[in-house]
Order: sequence, then C-alpha cells, then structure tokens
Amino acid sequence: MKIGIVVYSQTEHTYSVAQKLQERLQEKGRDVEIERVVPKGEVNPGSKDKFENLPDVEGYDALVFGSPVHAFSLASAMRTYLEQVPSLQGKKVALFVTKGVPFNWTGGNQAINKMKNICQSKGGTVFGTGIVVWNKKQDEKIEELTRRFSAIF
Repeated sequence: MKIGIVVYSQTEHTYSVAQKLQERLQEKGRDVEIERVVPKGEVNPGSKDKFENLPDVEGYDALVFGSPVHAFSLASAMRTYLEQVPSLQGKKVALFVTKGVPFNWTGGNQAINKMKNICQSKGGTVFGTGIVVWNKKQDEKIEELTRRFSAIF
C-alpha cells in the first residue's frame, strides 16, 4: 500500500506532525511519501489561492491530508487544493488539523468537517480524523494521532 501524506504548513507545526506519522507508518513497513501544498504568494483567508506545487494524489492507495486551522476554519490553501483534486474514488483517507486555540470548537471541528465533506464529495472514504492543539500536551496528542492513524493503514 502506497500512502501519501499531503500537507499545507506555514509554521512547520503541521509538517512536523506529518513527519512523525510518516516515521510511524514506515516502522510498520508502509511505503509513505510526504508531499507539500505550496501556495504562490501570500495566503489570505477566503481567497482562491494559486500554487507553486499541487501534489498529484493519483499514485497513492491511501491519503492523509493535514492542514492548520486559520481564522477558525480550514486554511484557504488546503481548501482550494482539495477542491482542485479531481478524484479520490476508492481511496482510504485520514485527516488532521493543527491549531493554537485549545478548544476543538474554535475551528478544529469546522476545519475537519470541511475537509471531510470535500474528500467524500470526490469519492474518498474517510477512516479517521484528528485535531492537534499546539500547547503543553501537543506531544501526547501527536502520539495518539499517529497511533490511531497507523492502525487505519
């Protein structure tokens, strides 16, 4: 099974979670690649972003999408990227977001639901989701997320 972890990360927090997940999955013998969504120019909430790099998901059997929460919602770069993905038909999908505000209702749940709705509309089957709050307990949350996601794949 070839797994793609597709992330958008501005501060590298989301990317660091992707790296830890990649390590965990590789320890289980999985073929895993991280690909980055890279916007061109400035990213503004609510805008339609243009991209320097748009990862192609076609070659993966399963996908993990990771994004930060911006302005209590899914980062516009990830939203725009997911909207441009042609199909996720027949693919196993897991989703995670990172955020700074400690309550899931301050954008985390909304961001996950937006990602889930887009992925399902493209034919993907979402098997797991997670929210990592960047605070004193982030390492515990990351460990729990990588454990749960590694059980999915």
